[in-house]
Amino acid sequence: MLRHQSGGCDHRKVVLSLVYRLVRGLFALLAVLVRTDLSKDVELLVLRHENRVLRRQLGGRPRWDHTDRLLAALSRLIHRRRWTEVFPVTPATILR
Repeated sequence: MLRHQSGGCDHRKVVLSLVYRLVRGLFALLAVLVRTDLSKDVELLVLRHENRVLRRQLGGRPRWDHTDRLLAALSRLIHRRRWTEVFPVTPATILR
């Protein structure tokens, strides 16, 4: 935590840092909302290509480890309506 020379917190720096993070988050949200469908489609094509390259390097299908299985099991605890809030990529996004 940020400290004054007298040993206390510098509240102005903390507030300024918080405001900075909020403004950055708002700009990032605005950038996502303004993006065109074309740019989203291009990003999906790039991600699919990266997946193909990685699968070629692995020599087949990826192998699931215990952590992957645990995360899949935990994802079942989250109600389907909240998946878009929690997971950035949904099955519908992948299928498109």
